[in-house]
Order: sequence, then structure tokens, then C-alpha cells
Amino acid sequence: MNSTLAAQLVDILLPVFALAAVGYGWQRLGVPFEREFVTRVIMNIAGPCLIVDSLAGLEVSTDRFATMVAASVAAFVATLVVSFLLLKGLRLSTRSYLPAIGIGNTGNLGLPLSLFAFGPEGLGLAVAVYAVNSVGQFTLTPMLQSGAPSLKTLVTTPVIYGAVIGTALLATGAMLPEWLSSTVGLLGDLMIPLMLLALGNTLGGLHAKRLPFALGMSVVRLVIGFGIALGVAELFDLEGTARGVLVLQGAMPAAVFNYLFAARYNRSPDDVAGIVLASTLLSALTMPLLVTFCLRLAAA
Repeated sequence: MNSTLAAQLVDILLPVFALAAVGYGWQRLGVPFEREFVTRVIMNIAGPCLIVDSLAGLEVSTDRFATMVAASVAAFVATLVVSFLLLKGLRLSTRSYLPAIGIGNTGNLGLPLSLFAFGPEGLGLAVAVYAVNSVGQFTLTPMLQSGAPSLKTLVTTPVIYGAVIGTALLATGAMLPEWLSSTVGLLGDLMIPLMLLALGNTLGGLHAKRLPFALGMSVVRLVIGFGIALGVAELFDLEGTARGVLVLQGAMPAAVFNYLFAARYNRSPDDVAGIVLASTLLSALTMPLLVTFCLRLAAA
């Protein structure tokens, strides 16, 4: 690895690790952290605003963005299908483990990595992956784990409205009034630091009770996500930043929200906590290689 690439990796990874470490240390010190409040701010205010702000300023064609959304949907569905078949083959509960294996952390971890690795364009394209995963997670998971209809969850998820507004601005070239654009931008800027703090804080309170199982499922999560994203990028003939972002987002560890849902619906929360924790730690070890690969993939 040459010195230029090493310096680039430090610039990309160190801010992510540093902010997550602050959240982790916060939890380990026992200092109060209102996780539910932070989560509500992320999901209801900062997340939708970041999506609108990123898409409104994204300098890519509508066709290219639509292709990225389609590729994200394909990768999401394919990952769930492969994970479902694997869990069935292993005779493990799909209700408990499918979200943990099939849905990656495209928000807390994927968005900041895409921003630091590929800049504003990378963040805008990563938002497409995040929006698809968020809609899927907040509709599929409650339906799967509780058996409740997901329509109410769908229509009350602010991320969807942020995606619709942002996509409309991107497609039409319209601009928000300056005061509103600045307000949305400021609120959107809260998203990434809050997500990293929440990620570190949540990880600080998780424990892997069945470590071999957690490690095994973590490897499955990372390998399946990476392999399918790489295949979908090839299938959709993605190029440049879009290609690198899709593979980077696809290879993210299990999403923290998988644990929160598992705890809410009592679907093996201890095992899911282990998968989230172990996959995130494994991802931290492999992240320099992954980011290097994605940077070269985008430059090819």
C-alpha cells in the first residue's frame, strides 16, 4: 500500500472510528445517553433532511440515480432471498435472524463511509441505498417478526417522504428557497455525527452470548452482502462512484436496528445483539481492505 492511499484511508476511516468511539466510551462510562430521543431525531428529522439536501444538490442525471435505486432494490431483495434460503437450510428461524443477516448498516456506517470515501456525490448515491434499505427494514421487519400489517409503518416513516421530495427536486431541477435550503441542510448535517455516536453507544451495551454462532452469522452477513452487491453492480453495469458505493454499502455489517426490533418483538434478541456486535467488529478489521477495493473499483 503506497503512502498516498494509506493517508487517504486514514482520512476516511479515522473520523468514523473516532465518533463511534466517543459514543462507545460514553456508554461504558455510564453517562446518560437518551438513545430513544437520538433515534427519533435521526429517523424523523435529520434523516429526511439529509436525504432532501443530498438529492437536491446531487449533480448526476435522473437516469443515473434511478439506476442506482433499481440496483439497490435488486441487491436488497437478492440478499434477503439468499439469506432466507441459507437460514432454511440451516434450520434456523427466519423470523428471528433474516433481518440480521439480510439487512446491513447502510445508515450509521454506510453513509459516513460513502461521504468520506467519495465525497458529496458518493453521499447522494449512498442515500439511494439507505432509503431503499430503510423502507424495506421498517416495513418488512415488523411484518415478519410481529405478524402485523406494515402499511401503517410505511406511511408513517419520514424517510419515505424525504426520498420523494428529494427525488422530485433532483428530477425537476427545482430549488428550495434559500432559507429553507439552509435550514434543511443544517438539520441534515446532524445525521452522520448522531448516527455514529448512537452506533458506538449501542455497541457499548451489546454482548455476544453465543460467540461462535455470532461470528459464523457475521461472516455470512458480510460475505453475502459483498458478493451480491458486486454481482448486482456488474449486472446493472454501474460505473465509477456508483459502483464503489453500492459494493461498499452492500458489505456493511448487520444494522443496529435489527437488534432494536428483535428486542421489541422478543425474537432472539441476545443472538441478534451478538450478530450486530460481532459483524461490526469484524467489519472494523476488514474495512481498510474493503474501502481500498471500492476506491479502486470506482476508479477502474
